[in-house]
Amino acid sequence: MDQKTDSERIETTSPAQTTRWQRFKRRFHLSPVNRRRLARFKAHKLGYRSFLLFAGLFLVSLFAEFIANDRPLMISYKGEILFPVLVDYPEEKFGGFLAITDYRTPDIANEINANGWMIWPPIRYSYDTINKDYPGRIGTGGICLGYPSPPPWSSSMKLCDAPADQLARFHELGNTNWLGLDSQGRDVVARVIYGFRISVLFGLILTIVSSALGIIAGAVQGYFGGKVDLIFQRLLEIWNSIPELFVLLILSSLFIPGFWTLLGILMIFSWTSLVGLVRAEFLRGRNLEYVRAARALGLSDWQIIFKHLLPNATVATLTFLPFKLSGGIAALTALDFLGLGMPPGSPSLGELLLEGKKHLEAPWLGISGFVAVSIILSLAIFMGEAVRDALDPRKTFRMQGKE
Repeated sequence: MDQKTDSERIETTSPAQTTRWQRFKRRFHLSPVNRRRLARFKAHKLGYRSFLLFAGLFLVSLFAEFIANDRPLMISYKGEILFPVLVDYPEEKFGGFLAITDYRTPDIANEINANGWMIWPPIRYSYDTINKDYPGRIGTGGICLGYPSPPPWSSSMKLCDAPADQLARFHELGNTNWLGLDSQGRDVVARVIYGFRISVLFGLILTIVSSALGIIAGAVQGYFGGKVDLIFQRLLEIWNSIPELFVLLILSSLFIPGFWTLLGILMIFSWTSLVGLVRAEFLRGRNLEYVRAARALGLSDWQIIFKHLLPNATVATLTFLPFKLSGGIAALTALDFLGLGMPPGSPSLGELLLEGKKHLEAPWLGISGFVAVSIILSLAIFMGEAVRDALDPRKTFRMQGKE
């Protein structure tokens, strides 16, 4: 009876007989140590479930335009199939005269419905869509209140008088503002979805790029040592003494704030956080036996750094990446809350928190922003704890001993 494992079969297969799938498996085959680390990560139930939930929410937010949008997903108009969610159609196509079509206006909607049909996303608002069909609610003294508007399920105040067709549009299922409207009449659910995507993308890009820069700088500093190490240390001391907040204030007054501007400014300061850890790992490992053997074989310094020392140092740095992710998201939220972040009107969780601060009579704004930020940061922290346990060498090799 054949007792060979899959890896043994692959090794004994000739190159001519090796299939493309087998070559793929061989290239991405996990080592026993990495398999134990993966098993340890999955064994941390809270961290593993947090990772699945975080990845699922982020994947959903990437398709925010198909979930919350003021454009239909698909239109059939006079026998022609159109996709407004992907293509900007001029209003003249539907009998109007504007350059951009507003599909929520009654004239355009009636024209399309009379000559075809529309398929809308579940939420018929984008992050900047103003709900002009909201009639207001009758407050104290019979005054008709405007924005911000509470969620319909949390308010017992009656709606103000409005035309029947406006009330019919307001009560349509896709037009329901489940978390209310902000001070400018924009749907809070749509702003949370788009704000979640921007926050996570900002944190991921900041974490990946700044970590790569910090790891390379620490590797060069720790491997070569001597004058290189000394010069780098003095430069880092000078660089870390620069007040980051004051630099942000100055640059925000000189440049128009935006996603890439903020990312570049924060990246200038955040790359130094991993330099010390990587430097210590390289200082410890550059005189080990396998490094000396690599030098004796004639490998260059850069081959030793990237092929031998860096993989060992990366294990220690991976533990900090989820925490750096949460730090990047918190930094963007704080800057938006202070008014130094994204341009006004951008979907931002920090701006939603600022709206809640300005309008204490509308607690749903602050609560929505707080819950969204709390969920993101909590999931990132739980993932970080799971990664830390998975990469802990004591627990990894303790599991090996039990096997």
